Amino acid sequence: MTNDSRPDADIGKATQANLGEVPLNGEGMATVLTIHRAAAAIRNHIENSALRSNDLSWTSFVVLWIVWTGGTIETGHAAEKAGISKGTLTGVAKTLESRDLMERRAHHGDARRVVLKLTATGAALMDELFLSVHAELVFVSEPFTAAEAESLTLMLQRMETHVGIKGPRRQQDARRNQQMPPRRSGRRANTATTASSED
Repeated sequence: MTNDSRPDADIGKATQANLGEVPLNGEGMATVLTIHRAAAAIRNHIENSALRSNDLSWTSFVVLWIVWTGGTIETGHAAEKAGISKGTLTGVAKTLESRDLMERRAHHGDARRVVLKLTATGAALMDELFLSVHAELVFVSEPFTAAEAESLTLMLQRMETHVGIKGPRRQQDARRNQQMPPRRSGRRANTATTASSED
């Protein structure tokens, strides 16, 4: 690490001290910790500014945004675009539905599939709210030039793609020969299904 004033510098030094001579990738740790802190700071800022008056979480807004731009979208596609699990999406969609912002209904061609669509109230909210959120997104990215913002976006997309392609195999390897605890939801992970879907 070259800049000891960074918040992650002390964490990196303490981690190295705890592990002794085990070689660590300090820059890799710093990158992930910084992304984590930046994402949390951005989320908190937007939730406490543009979204505060409507009592929306950042995740709820992202789901509204995706459905607003997509018109009608299947839940699986919405979850993928939002970067959340289907279970999380179901909870968010139910909350938005209870506030008359979104409706869930069976797909016209397959009753097993569910599609999402904004209600008139939800569409009106997004028409009014989006520019306020956009202003905060612009504020957050103010430190960067247009070229820097584009470069940062491309680098983060590379990281997302890398984890998306190679991560499942590493997750499977990490789970192999381990006693899997029950999920917090009470359901047990279906390791056989997971393994077969990743081969």
